[in-house]
Amino acid sequence: MIVIQNVGPTSSVRHRKQWRKQLQWAALFVLMVFIYGSHAPLITLTKINGEVPFNPSSCVVMIELAKLVISLATLILTGGIAALHAFPPLVLVAPYAVPAILYALNNNLVVVMQTYMDPSSYQVLSNLKIASTALLYSFCLGKRLRLGQWFALGLLMVAGVCHSYSSLDVGDLERKAEADERPRLHITAWGLFLVLVYCCVSGLAAVYTEMVLKSQRLPLSLQNLYLYVFGVVINGLSSFSAATSEKSFLEGYSGVVWAIIAGQAANGLLMSVVLKHGSGITRLFVISCSMLVNALLSWAMLGLQLTPFFLLPVSMIGLAAYLYYR
Repeated sequence: MIVIQNVGPTSSVRHRKQWRKQLQWAALFVLMVFIYGSHAPLITLTKINGEVPFNPSSCVVMIELAKLVISLATLILTGGIAALHAFPPLVLVAPYAVPAILYALNNNLVVVMQTYMDPSSYQVLSNLKIASTALLYSFCLGKRLRLGQWFALGLLMVAGVCHSYSSLDVGDLERKAEADERPRLHITAWGLFLVLVYCCVSGLAAVYTEMVLKSQRLPLSLQNLYLYVFGVVINGLSSFSAATSEKSFLEGYSGVVWAIIAGQAANGLLMSVVLKHGSGITRLFVISCSMLVNALLSWAMLGLQLTPFFLLPVSMIGLAAYLYYR
């Protein structure tokens, strides 16, 4: 007699678990895209006479501090506080200082680069970090990507360039150039070198963080605690050592500024989940999709005029996502 096992219920349970997991990742992705995309419009809303009324470096410190406090609270609520009773070995904690140093370096590079190129050139060329992240992801983590996936990431980078270009008003730039009697768009050889360094450091920071989070079998809340202790210290020192602003630490903070801090803190913690349990490549798609949300929110909240050219990067990002994840 042949006995055929009844796999129906087991298969159904497995299918429901898979569906629930996919739904959770989709919700996480949408939330991150919305937070990333709303960042620039919210900053624009805070401006008074074209300038932000708060100290940007203090905002970065507050974001890192918020992530630190939330990580500590999560660790306590999940019963992991016992891990803090003894001082952890230096060899365990030291690797978490590297991402903080790399991100602090990039924050300063963004400021320095403005001397050697205009903001529009930086906006276009910064899309090269998609290529640098993908190359470092494949090389450092040993992840072999299919030819179709490499094509998808290339398409994603081109979509970013197209979106950046579509946001430039060439006629307005020409009028400003004539008024100032100098070219509006410019980049020097030193500026090109710096933007390449910026893109490589950005990719290295993301890949290294993913490698550290996955290599240690520690609760994510504890790993986040280590990460953001260094983030607060390094960004705090950088902020106070370069305190050239006339504004005090919390001067100009409004409800919108606190919303920016809360959103960016939440996004940093959610990105840790992605890097720990998913892939750093997902981060690239989040950033790319957030450009579209940024444009739509700017249209709805700030009156930005969208052109039909906007549909090109939208289509390219959709096609890139299909080719990479199929």
